[in-house]
Amino acid sequence: MQTVGKACRKAGMASSVRSTFLKLLAPALIGGVALAVAAAPAQAADFPGDKPISLVVPFPAGGGTDFIGRLLAAEMGKALKSTIVVENKGGANSNIGTAYVTQARPDGHTLLVSGVGIATNQGLYSKLPYKLDQLDQIAILAFGADVLVTAPGFPAKTLAEFVALVQKEPGKYSYASSGNGTTGHLGMEMLKQRAKLDIMHVPYNGGSAAINDVLAGRVDVLFVNQDTALPHVRAGKLRALAIGSAKRNPTYPDTPTVAESGYPGFSSEYWFGLSAPAGVPAPVFQQLFEATRTAMQSPAIQEKLGAVGLVIPQLTDRKQFVTLVDAEVQKWGEVVRVSGARID
Repeated sequence: MQTVGKACRKAGMASSVRSTFLKLLAPALIGGVALAVAAAPAQAADFPGDKPISLVVPFPAGGGTDFIGRLLAAEMGKALKSTIVVENKGGANSNIGTAYVTQARPDGHTLLVSGVGIATNQGLYSKLPYKLDQLDQIAILAFGADVLVTAPGFPAKTLAEFVALVQKEPGKYSYASSGNGTTGHLGMEMLKQRAKLDIMHVPYNGGSAAINDVLAGRVDVLFVNQDTALPHVRAGKLRALAIGSAKRNPTYPDTPTVAESGYPGFSSEYWFGLSAPAGVPAPVFQQLFEATRTAMQSPAIQEKLGAVGLVIPQLTDRKQFVTLVDAEVQKWGEVVRVSGARID
């Protein structure tokens, strides 16, 4: 009995010690939770702070993505009252720069000028160095479209005439693109599927070389970015048969869309967006979205992008961009599957 009594007294003392310890610890625990909860708003309020923002362009300097990235960096920097530094990390059809961003800290200080490649590459490559869910899609920046052009001496003056020519003599004609896996390549493959065309693909390393060969008669037609073809069309060196946008483009007002030329729902567009590593805090994400919307509405960006026919959408919320990417993955994935197009 004496032993039992001692054991009970020891248990009571241990319980008392634990109770006292927990009472002393409770304020510290509560305070720690409160500090953690308060930290997120504080971080958002401090964003971007003194640390510059890195805007990664996954292509070399001088191209269309770089052009948009530098315009965005200047205007978005004003909106955020911060310095935004453009970093060019080109290679592997945008995969290198995109993968780099997915591995960055999701604090809003590393951003990506993304493009249609994040959708098309899902089907074109057997293995990618990143997954789409490693990106937060912030906002769509602008849309462009591919335009089908020929030399002025080519016998077809409309898309219908072109289709009739190719169908009449299968295998005789060829089309150029600015490279394997571009929207010009995949868009033309989609048209081949819709119109049941037998026409050979000739990929080039860029639009300029392709245009030169169309003008020289070495290849019959070219499906290429509208801004690349625009000066040649305006100069009368190329004839535009149809454009791949959903609606007529303001810089090609007299060029019908492929959709209105007999292929409803057809769309071969390229686009630019702003993305970030997945996991950006919601308040920071919202600041980035609002700053992007402000930047894209600036007269400087509206004027310069409008001059080459790029269309800036009305930004409403993040779902816009997520919905677009999901739809593009499905659309281009099917084109790749049917055509057998691959890069690796």
